Amino acid sequence: MVLLVYEILQKLLHRFHWIVPGYIMGGENRNKEKARLRKGISILVATPGRLLDHLKNTSSFLYTNLRWIIFDEADRILELGYGKEIEDILNILGSKPQKSAGKDNTTSQISEVQRQNLLLSATLNEKVNELAKISLDNPVMVGLDQKTELHLTQQDMEPMEFNGKDILGKDGKLLSSSTEEYKLPTQLLQRYIKVPCGSRLVVLLAILKHLFEKEPSQKVVVFFSTCDAVDFHYSLVSGFQLLPHRQSDIEDKQLFLKCNTLRLHGNMNHEDRRTTFNAFKTEKSALLLSSDVAARGLDFPKVRCIIQYDPPGEATEYVHRVGRTARIGEKGDSLLFLQPVETDYLHGLEKHGVTLTEYPLQKLLDSFPLSGIKYHPKNFVSVDTHPWVVSLQRALESFISSELKMKKMAQNAFCSWVRAYTAHRGELKGIFMVKKLHLGHVARSFALKEQPSLVNKSLQKQSKKRMRDQKHNNVSKKRKVSKR
Repeated sequence: MVLLVYEILQKLLHRFHWIVPGYIMGGENRNKEKARLRKGISILVATPGRLLDHLKNTSSFLYTNLRWIIFDEADRILELGYGKEIEDILNILGSKPQKSAGKDNTTSQISEVQRQNLLLSATLNEKVNELAKISLDNPVMVGLDQKTELHLTQQDMEPMEFNGKDILGKDGKLLSSSTEEYKLPTQLLQRYIKVPCGSRLVVLLAILKHLFEKEPSQKVVVFFSTCDAVDFHYSLVSGFQLLPHRQSDIEDKQLFLKCNTLRLHGNMNHEDRRTTFNAFKTEKSALLLSSDVAARGLDFPKVRCIIQYDPPGEATEYVHRVGRTARIGEKGDSLLFLQPVETDYLHGLEKHGVTLTEYPLQKLLDSFPLSGIKYHPKNFVSVDTHPWVVSLQRALESFISSELKMKKMAQNAFCSWVRAYTAHRGELKGIFMVKKLHLGHVARSFALKEQPSLVNKSLQKQSKKRMRDQKHNNVSKKRKVSKR
């Protein structure tokens, strides 16, 4: 996100050579950053940790003329654990709100300069209130009037009250993520798809195949809950081949999905993330498999469809994810995967004015050929028993079992997915309950033939072996000490 803001600043300021943008962030060379700071920067884009580092340790970093401090994605800063860093930054800069004018108030090197602090956030929650208490003094909230969606006028920019504790709306009610009504673009088509757990992987691949065959030149983003799931699905999509119908020669195998596939998550190193970002940004047609690292702050042009394979942990995250498409008047689609036991999740979205329609899954599955003939069942066939789903599931399981590396990745993805599933908080705990899941079906969604108990046994064997090795090492150390 830092690089994105910096690149946009460069474009905006290319005619104003006296305004110099710059950036500092983790993973970059500190000496090069110090050199940039020494020369002078008009607009500095920074991550909290690296900014605090330079404020404490870079003597050439002068901030006597600092006028504006802007906290973007304010609702996420505290969630990511940057509360202490923000307080330290504000203390050093002398920008923390003064609760009372004490006798021993120390004046910073910039106390005489008029300062403006801003918090920017697409959604409001308790974290924004917390950050407001830390960083703002007698603030005014500026936002769109609820009746206004497209046209912005001076009358629409009405201030809202701040009572010193929480941000209040014009009606005096607390503005938070639990009461806020989300305003999403009218050109965004929002749908959900109800899929049995064991058929999730097949249905995902079917939808992606349909999208790229229907319109080859488009961008699609798929969101997953864990980094392991991103890595597994990336390797699967990149390597899974299927025989064309009525072909028996192994040489005639073709990739199931013929599209440029990229991956993005927080465990990738900085350079790989930057390469992926630039590649997906410039490509006309690509599939991006990502964790929530791409849900905020990244501007990918011409994204046609957002698929939320794993539902987000909060309703606010749903808004940020779908916000990657239907930007600046462009059309966009969003698709949310839900298991039958998870459909109550839709009620939580409806509380915020977000309504989704159901995706015609049966019609999609019937459109795929089976043995060279289109299958049109006269009677209703469930997703799990649909001939095309059964056929593709077998092919996927055969592929995973024949590749040891893929099998290991599938097991890791399965375990991390279950852990993430149990980590839902608040009201969502009653919707996303592991007790309601059939773990055998969860394993099928990662194309594993083994039941989870077999996967767990192998993990238990590894942990027991580690414990035995640790005990053996401790005994050896005690013997060495007794000999001495």
